[in-house]
Amino acid sequence: MVKSHIAPSILASDFTELGCQCNKVIDGGADWLHLDVMDGHFVPNISLGLPVIESLRKKIPSSRCFFDCHMMIENPEKWVQKFADIGIDQFTFHYETTKNPKELIKLIKSCGLKAGCAIKPGTDVEVLYELAPLLDMCLIMTVEPGFGGQKFMKDMMPKVEHLRNKFPNLNIQVDGGLGKETIGDAATAGANVIVAGTSVFKAEKPSEVISYLRKEVDDNLEARGIKD
Repeated sequence: MVKSHIAPSILASDFTELGCQCNKVIDGGADWLHLDVMDGHFVPNISLGLPVIESLRKKIPSSRCFFDCHMMIENPEKWVQKFADIGIDQFTFHYETTKNPKELIKLIKSCGLKAGCAIKPGTDVEVLYELAPLLDMCLIMTVEPGFGGQKFMKDMMPKVEHLRNKFPNLNIQVDGGLGKETIGDAATAGANVIVAGTSVFKAEKPSEVISYLRKEVDDNLEARGIKD
């Protein structure tokens, strides 16, 4: 059984008002904050790192919001303990960045974190089948990682459906181009963790968008008989 989780991506926020904007979307019903960490190597962009997330964690405790860190970085192994030390909740690495994903999962969990694994659009979903029983979440990218505001790739939805059919109780996240126009495709395919950046942070009323996304996911989880 799984729950819906709406995870606004702070990449779409106004960083000069980061704390206020994050609290606004949490007050509007967000379950998680999605924190995109980019190193300029694995992806052609640099976003934010330890100091920003540490400062945000001090203002927003785990009891208030789950910090979901999407690590778009090379050599993720060297950063697990450092991010654990600043109080994140989940460390999601990219399959493409490690030679030994099972050992990395073990390391993440040994540091007291939940473990997620992401795949880029060009990576076959079958690479996750062996790892899924060890993971807390799988992330199917619905855009090329590295930049916000991209167009949703509907042709990634069969990956979500295959994962959901094979692992009915797994948290399956989708990230990229999610909003009112695209949530139906993601929810129908079986995604239960929705990363929404621009559609939430740029909305006049984030709470309305979050409620809309959640209802679509909950209705589809209920139809599948797996809603917690």
